[in-house]
Amino acid sequence: MAMQASESSEKPPAICLMGPTAAGKTQFAMDLSDRFPSTLINVDSAQVYRGMDIGTGKPDATTRRLYPHRLMDIRDPSEIYSASQFRADAIQEMSDALLRGKTPILVGGTMLYFKVLRDGLAAMPNASPRVRKQIEELAAESGWESVHTELKRVDPESAARIHANDPQRLQRALEVFLLTGKSLTALHRESHYPAELPCRLYFVAIQPTDRAVLHNRIAERFRRMLSEGLIEEVRVLCERGDLNLSMSSMKSVGYRQVWQYLAGESTHGEMIEKSIVATRQLAKRQLTWLRGWPALRTLGEPDKNSIDVILKILETAAS
Repeated sequence: MAMQASESSEKPPAICLMGPTAAGKTQFAMDLSDRFPSTLINVDSAQVYRGMDIGTGKPDATTRRLYPHRLMDIRDPSEIYSASQFRADAIQEMSDALLRGKTPILVGGTMLYFKVLRDGLAAMPNASPRVRKQIEELAAESGWESVHTELKRVDPESAARIHANDPQRLQRALEVFLLTGKSLTALHRESHYPAELPCRLYFVAIQPTDRAVLHNRIAERFRRMLSEGLIEEVRVLCERGDLNLSMSSMKSVGYRQVWQYLAGESTHGEMIEKSIVATRQLAKRQLTWLRGWPALRTLGEPDKNSIDVILKILETAAS
């Protein structure tokens, strides 16, 4: 099946490089940038935060100097960075890349950001600390499964998309209903507006074909993060005094588990196991997104042939 773009053929292309965590997206994006003039744009909701380097899998400082990533290290962990802010920033970065004669390569695993970039936004209510506290109290008393059950009652379509082990998205979906009396699904249908992008988006996914291979990489990568100083990185964040586990930044996989370990809520071994399990669950959610993604080109393991596929996409787009 021929690759389809999401925008008019009169616009220049942008490559959207997707895939589960630990699939090798970042390295592949850097390999691509060696082959044609390009700008790397981060699409990872945790990598936007400064001081969160090891646990988010950012390239090291030397590599980032050689391969600059836009929209990386642009917020303090105490700040909120929304999908709507990402969309505006990404459009600006794509436009700037085109002015410099470069092809944007958007790389990351935050599928919601890719969706918002592709589809545009719906008018949503602002977060309510009062309502969020109500939902968190329900979760503390009966578990997040009960929150998922309640969401299933008021918004079955969102409940089908959101896993019971995804508290952040569960909380937001139920919060929207409690604030507006309308489901998240209904609001998206009512107030959706089309994306206005400077580029055609070509969506490409890299992922191991064997789930066991991905699971092994996840475990190996987390243990490597520990050896590189992840615990000390989180300790520094804990000691700042202005951060807590209710913040989006600190809900990131690995950071929450290490924070709880430092607080004495788990042993070192339990922290490792919980972090690996949480990362596997993240990868599973990412793969679920990818299975339903339209016009997606799946490459499997990245290699030289994968680079040739991307070059062919760009060649076809230019013709």
